[in-house]
Amino acid sequence: MPLLDTPIATLDGAPLDRDALAGKTVLVVNVASKCGLTPQYTGLEQLQERYAGRGFTVLGVPCNQFGGQEPGTPAEIATFCSATYGVSFPLTEKVDVNGAGRHPLYAELTTTPDDDGTAGDVQWNFEKFLVGPDGTVLHRFRPRTEPTSPEVVAAIEAALR
Repeated sequence: MPLLDTPIATLDGAPLDRDALAGKTVLVVNVASKCGLTPQYTGLEQLQERYAGRGFTVLGVPCNQFGGQEPGTPAEIATFCSATYGVSFPLTEKVDVNGAGRHPLYAELTTTPDDDGTAGDVQWNFEKFLVGPDGTVLHRFRPRTEPTSPEVVAAIEAALR
């Protein structure tokens, strides 16, 4: 079963249109509005704009598990992302990425090791997982890796070939 076939709702509560993700390269990122890393939304949107026409999308997954840094309602999150960063990529419902209540999507994602060979729990907001068109996790980038860093861009470019 491809990874992105795991059911998850959109920020407004409707089922995520998994057909819209089918065959795409997807950068799955747990996001938060009140984090020191929140400015990474700028880079995520730049990736979305640069690669959307080539079969790529960012998928933002709000999470409030790290310092309570995503406390807003779905409407507040949507407004913040749109008004502050012009986010055009899809956002899911707010979920847990770690612990007993971890969403099934993240139960699968977190089995993927980073470049140092470390798998397991998400470290903080803005951890990134690059999922290939076939649903395979290709790369895991830790939170401080900027979305537009050379390693992320190179991984996206390689996946889109």
